[in-house]
Amino acid sequence: MKRIRISDLISNPKIGSEVLVKGWVRTFRSNRFIAINDGSTINNIQAVVDFEKEDENQLKRITTGSSIAVIGEVVESQGKGQSIEIVVKSFEILGDANPEEFPLQPKKHSLEFLREIAHLRFRTNTFGAISRVRHAMIFAVHKFFNDKGFYNVHTPIITGSDAEGAGEMFRVTTLDLENLPKNEQGKIDLKEDFFGKETNLTVSGQLEAELAALALGQVYTFGPTFRAENSNTTRHLAEFWMIEPEVAFNDLNDNMDLAEEMLKYCIQYALDNCWEDLVFLASRLEEEDKSKPQDQRSLPLIEKLKFVVDNEFIRLTYTEAIEILKRSKPNQKGQFKYPINEWGADLQSEHERFLVEKEFKKPVILTDYPANIKAFYMRQNDDGKTVRAMDILFPGIGEIVGGSQREERLDILKEKIKTFNIPEESVWWYLETRKFGTVPHAGFGLGFERLMLFVTGMTNIRDVIPFPRTPKNAEF
Repeated sequence: MKRIRISDLISNPKIGSEVLVKGWVRTFRSNRFIAINDGSTINNIQAVVDFEKEDENQLKRITTGSSIAVIGEVVESQGKGQSIEIVVKSFEILGDANPEEFPLQPKKHSLEFLREIAHLRFRTNTFGAISRVRHAMIFAVHKFFNDKGFYNVHTPIITGSDAEGAGEMFRVTTLDLENLPKNEQGKIDLKEDFFGKETNLTVSGQLEAELAALALGQVYTFGPTFRAENSNTTRHLAEFWMIEPEVAFNDLNDNMDLAEEMLKYCIQYALDNCWEDLVFLASRLEEEDKSKPQDQRSLPLIEKLKFVVDNEFIRLTYTEAIEILKRSKPNQKGQFKYPINEWGADLQSEHERFLVEKEFKKPVILTDYPANIKAFYMRQNDDGKTVRAMDILFPGIGEIVGGSQREERLDILKEKIKTFNIPEESVWWYLETRKFGTVPHAGFGLGFERLMLFVTGMTNIRDVIPFPRTPKNAEF
């Protein structure tokens, strides 16, 4: 007999049919009721076993975490909480789980504890739901761009350039660290290294995506990126996934339109396709919020998702935002950790959230930032002070998207590179695209895990990626 997935059985129950289900035991109550889950849905299927007819030694092996195969008849359930159940005709234990050793017993576990057993946390309701939502969001991203005629481009993971100019990069080398080759100046001889030069893990696929966009018109990357930033916060990872579209002939307004459309599409896709998992995650968030003071509680999850889908994003310049923040009550009463005193300040998460959650009560797109706090490739405005940058700010998250119109003028780009102390020879190929048929173009980066934080209502970024990489932690 062919196995049926529990999600398929629940969505299309054939009362009276005989089925084979396989999964992991969540609970076994009264020596009679087995709750089985196979990962295809948040819902368990209940299998009812007649303990008087079964071998007692086999029944003892039905423990939380053990894997089981059950053949039985689908019947309408007499109990609460499920519409159908399986009357067991026969069962087989596929794999035992010693209850003295299995760490996921049916009780509440802290998220910190579950991070320590990330190899098993997929089996919890919370991480099963997050994993299914994560898959749906990956699919939604690809579907959105594919349906709009974009081409997916794989950009390199090992690179010789620093796209952000921040220098927080992981070095890639095959040199023997115990016996490093030296040149005549006594420095490490990188010519002896695998690539013959300094190479790093990429911080962004943007520069290479620009090259493709300047031939294919509209492209996007969706790949891993790495930041060697010593940030132990709930919003930072050393390894994360980035979505980076790049479109030839687009200006900043086109770029904002695309980003807003994409975010709304993905969130609507979650509402349409992950409803049961979102309802579970919403109730989990509500429970977590009960222990917090009223002013620290989040919007209910489903309401927050609809809030983004149903509202036009507010668009304003950085300069306008600074004026609002300077005049704001939290700033005047000294409640901001980072007070806003003057134009040029780098906005922090608390400022971004104030604009979204208190001032406008809508998602916000900020544009035209000071040039000195943004990357070298952003197009300079005529005022000489600001660049055509844009950040999208979301409730509970702050910045979720960062993008810009790119500097397409070769002479100005060369000046910017000099200002940022980037050696011209390291980006000669990038500069050549401005020599041969340059055009205005624009793009943005969306940190996929930030989107996942928003869609799932989780509060720590380490809980929306299967195996988080953070300072001093590369387990599993």
